[in-house]
Amino acid sequence: GGQPRNVQPFSDEDASIETMSHCSGFSDPASSTEDGPEVDEEATQEDLEYRLKGFIDLTLDKSAKTRQAALESLKSAFSSKILYEFIMERRLTLTDSIERCIKKGKSDEQCAAAGLACLLCVQMGSGIESEEIFKTLGPLLKKIVCDGTASIQARQACATCLGICCFIVTDDITELYSTMECLENIFTKAYQRDRDTNGVSSTHNTVLHISALLAWTLLLTICPMNEVKKKIEMHLHKLPSLLSCDDLNMRIAAGETLALLFELARETDADFFYEDMELLTEKLRALATDGNKHRAKVDKRKQRSVFRDVLRAVEERDFPTEMVKFGPERMYIDCWVKKQTYDTFKEILGSGMQYHLQSNDFLRNVFELGPPVMLDAAALKTMKISRFERHLYNSAAFKARTKARSKCRDKRADVGEFF
Repeated sequence: GGQPRNVQPFSDEDASIETMSHCSGFSDPASSTEDGPEVDEEATQEDLEYRLKGFIDLTLDKSAKTRQAALESLKSAFSSKILYEFIMERRLTLTDSIERCIKKGKSDEQCAAAGLACLLCVQMGSGIESEEIFKTLGPLLKKIVCDGTASIQARQACATCLGICCFIVTDDITELYSTMECLENIFTKAYQRDRDTNGVSSTHNTVLHISALLAWTLLLTICPMNEVKKKIEMHLHKLPSLLSCDDLNMRIAAGETLALLFELARETDADFFYEDMELLTEKLRALATDGNKHRAKVDKRKQRSVFRDVLRAVEERDFPTEMVKFGPERMYIDCWVKKQTYDTFKEILGSGMQYHLQSNDFLRNVFELGPPVMLDAAALKTMKISRFERHLYNSAAFKARTKARSKCRDKRADVGEFF
């Protein structure tokens, strides 16, 4: 390859400057116009588009490092701003670049390109344009996922991308089933490994199995009920074996998938009965109260927290409702299907999740939030508080938090047991 160029990446600072004029007011109610100078919105948008065009050109550079840096910069921009019109005009070019990078690139470049493909479909939504993108990239993603000679990281990224893009774009039920079958062929190998090794050893393929399982679970949430029943019959008796895996993330992925399967099973049949319920709840209770000394404390706390919720779901049909705040709006996550969907998009959008929940029509449709809330200048002004008021509030909150923690703190006890 050629010499890498000096690519100035798209940073979080760029995103904050470029989105300040139209989203800071309701993405951060505490923001105030007196905190900084006004931004020329049109000039800023032109500057952003100029830079993004440069990054798109650099995805075809001879240097692998330059291509990867350009892909990462585009990912950062796509996750932090809505760029529908800009992308619409260049979707074919972007699709070609992504296809080329996945085909020709090494592991890191393939991962970056797969991540960009996810964000491209998130930006475009579930229209015909996204379908064209998936028709081009879908077969290639499947090929990489099933290619035993490809790097595990690339296969993992492509499995995630395959699940998310299929979730967004496909209206073709045969394509949905085909994609799920491709992912099943990957994670069901973990069942076989568990039988071979009695669930006590992990392989380097575990991260791939986890990604394939989570992507498959996401697609299961949009399947017709008759197909859901088939999948539950096929996997509900096998999934508990993965709870014995020595990889924490696999145990958690298997536990949350079980909770979701039970939720769907009870939706399809109010009198749903699981034969091995006693054995399963015993396993889940052991994980929810795990005190093994050979596990890290952080891992134990995380595991106990997750499996307490999973146990409640399986035993009591209960879900601990969570509230997500974004600007002036609130969204309640009140079931495992919604949690799985939210967690998946949060993983790929990162810190841009709140902004997309406010502004992205596709995501708002997925979570049934209605059209984006448009606030006028007067409403925004009433939401703003001064820096001094923010300082007083933060100081009071910090003192209260410190005081509460000091009451609970005991060096002889594991804090995690109290939650």
